Amino acid sequence: MSNEENKEEKKGINESKLELIIAILLGVTAILTAWASWIGSLHGGNQSTNYTKSNNLSAMGNSMYNEAAQNYMQDVIIWNTINDYIFDRDLAEANGKKKDADLIDEKINLLIEDSCSEEFAEAIDWAFEEGKSPFEKDGYVDSYYQEALDTIDEADSLLEQGKQDNANGDAYGLVSVLYSVVLFMLGIVGIFKKLPNRMIVMIVSAVLLVLATIYMITIPLPTNFSLLSFFVH
Repeated sequence: MSNEENKEEKKGINESKLELIIAILLGVTAILTAWASWIGSLHGGNQSTNYTKSNNLSAMGNSMYNEAAQNYMQDVIIWNTINDYIFDRDLAEANGKKKDADLIDEKINLLIEDSCSEEFAEAIDWAFEEGKSPFEKDGYVDSYYQEALDTIDEADSLLEQGKQDNANGDAYGLVSVLYSVVLFMLGIVGIFKKLPNRMIVMIVSAVLLVLATIYMITIPLPTNFSLLSFFVH
């Protein structure tokens, strides 16, 4: 066998190996492209869900805040009315009108029983003992708005999560673009007739594939993502 034939055989073997490697890289890249596109779409779905929940909770929290403000003002009015009754009771007692004073006491108790929440009634009892306003009790005024503020905080948290989902979805979109470039480069390898040129294109494609994959690994998966959940219900 001549040297030229040996060279042709070696060349044929190298080209066969190259074609096999390219086929493997094409298969791997296609699978990774599908994975990146799918995970990116899941991030997009989570983003939409979190934005919707955030908007709903924000509207609910603002409504609860306004309601709390109204309840606070109503309780202030009730407390002022109680103070007026207390003044009238003390005046009646000072004038020796015990029956009138007892009647005013009944009005005060009835007002507290019918118009005050359990929390406000407890604050009023504290105020009577301390000789202060119930609104001076530590943390009591804040308690009107606490539930509303917690709801608004939850809405803000979901909004931030939605923003993060959006950023992660964009990142997976970039990975999909990089994989598409790899697919394109591997697809045009056959255009080049010389083996070294094919090798260069393949190596560049492989490097880009590895870099894109490393970058994809650093991007978080969707919240509560579980691959098994799509197959087991």
